[in-house]
Amino acid sequence: MTSMKAPALPVGLDALAPLYKACGDPLRLEILRVLRRDTFGVLELSQLFDVRQSGMSHHLKVLHKAGLIEPQREGNAIFYRRPLHLAPGQVGVVDSAAQQVFSTIDRIPVAGHLQEKIEDIRSQRADQSQAFFARHADQFREQQELIAAFDLYAEPTADLIRARAAQHEWQTALEIGPGEGAFLPVLAGICLRVVAVDNSADMLRKAQQTCADEKLDNVELIEGTTATLLPKNERFDLVVANMVLHHVPSPADIFLEASELMSPGGYLVISDLRRHDQDWARENCGDLWLGFEPEELNVWAGDAGLETGETLFIGLRNGFQVQVREFRKPESQTQQ
Repeated sequence: MTSMKAPALPVGLDALAPLYKACGDPLRLEILRVLRRDTFGVLELSQLFDVRQSGMSHHLKVLHKAGLIEPQREGNAIFYRRPLHLAPGQVGVVDSAAQQVFSTIDRIPVAGHLQEKIEDIRSQRADQSQAFFARHADQFREQQELIAAFDLYAEPTADLIRARAAQHEWQTALEIGPGEGAFLPVLAGICLRVVAVDNSADMLRKAQQTCADEKLDNVELIEGTTATLLPKNERFDLVVANMVLHHVPSPADIFLEASELMSPGGYLVISDLRRHDQDWARENCGDLWLGFEPEELNVWAGDAGLETGETLFIGLRNGFQVQVREFRKPESQTQQ
């Protein structure tokens, strides 16, 4: 009697099997849920879910094999995130299924106790960054220029902003993380009112001195973060973040909060590093993240309802590259 072979599965179905198998565990779905916008390491995820590191590593391996997460190297550390969105027309069966999974689980709010643990991890990261700037406040410019001299990215950023300002009647601007305040004269010369928010009291004191030296009487300095400003219900025509994202605990949240703080038709302008592998920047410059791929910023901006505008790349001799990015909030977008 001739043995009957089972018919081969179509390639698409064969590839879908590990994806749906990976989704058959509630903990893995929870992991995918908290990776919606955040990037976490194995130890951080173990802390979030009270799971041993070996167990968490197993779950991450299964999710990675299924294409539901991808590793992100930050120097000697490995973090995990969801895959970046693919461009229209490039989404296959597996990618489409993954996006459906993400869309479904994202409708379920993160449990309160889990959100508290996420905030604890973000606070730990913020404390690490603040401690660095407290120790090196007097050497801020020297530390930053180990990577990029201020003028190399500030001048192209200022040129882009001035070009847009000539087309609009901007009244208000917000700078996130002004540092010593070197960019504040540019904004103060364009807008009638400028707010600068920084979570480092040491850096704010230096920014205050810059305002006094430059006689900037239309600048208000606030200690805190973008989240601090949300309850004030003030909206800004322009939001700027120069070399800030790689210092903040959750870069994706900056886009969400900036969008909420922007007026319809407003602009967000960001200058920051492209992804690199120079791990010494974490120790010597207080960096939490080793730069970002442009696609990452595009995804975060899209999730925040912002449209991607002009992009400029600036190559530096020491192997770093700075990206100057422009994002716009549509006129029709409803204020939150």
